[in-house]
Amino acid sequence: MGVEIERKFLVTDDRWRSLSTGVLYRQGYIADQPGRTVRVRIAGDRGFLTIKGSTSGITRLEFEYMIPIADANEMLDRLCTPPIIEKYRYTINLGNITWEVDEFLGDNQGLIIAEVELQNVEQAIDLPDWLGEDVSHDPRYYNSNLSKHPFKHW
Repeated sequence: MGVEIERKFLVTDDRWRSLSTGVLYRQGYIADQPGRTVRVRIAGDRGFLTIKGSTSGITRLEFEYMIPIADANEMLDRLCTPPIIEKYRYTINLGNITWEVDEFLGDNQGLIIAEVELQNVEQAIDLPDWLGEDVSHDPRYYNSNLSKHPFKHW
């Protein structure tokens, strides 16, 4: 069984930019209802289908599978509810921690979030000085919610 344990933080400045190169992500939702989502994502030149369960604290079930990119494009174009989320993702390794910084485009432009997946809910991590508020418990920052309630409307 796949379990995702994740913390999310707002990013306060650009000091992280020199640490990585971004990859364009496009993602949409085939199903999004309380307790579960089905997402299609293209990350660079790879396609994924992801099923997520409801969040409890900072933990939720997650199952992710690679799919052919042609299938992912077809699903994004024909099955996903608009709008499609677009963002650049930057992967930054600091010590034994991998941070993913998402710089959103389109209706979510101006929003930059850093997230880290943990091994357990008690795992201690050193926070880079370019992080701000912990928004792990704020559902507005879930990508599925950003597709329905874009950042520009907040």
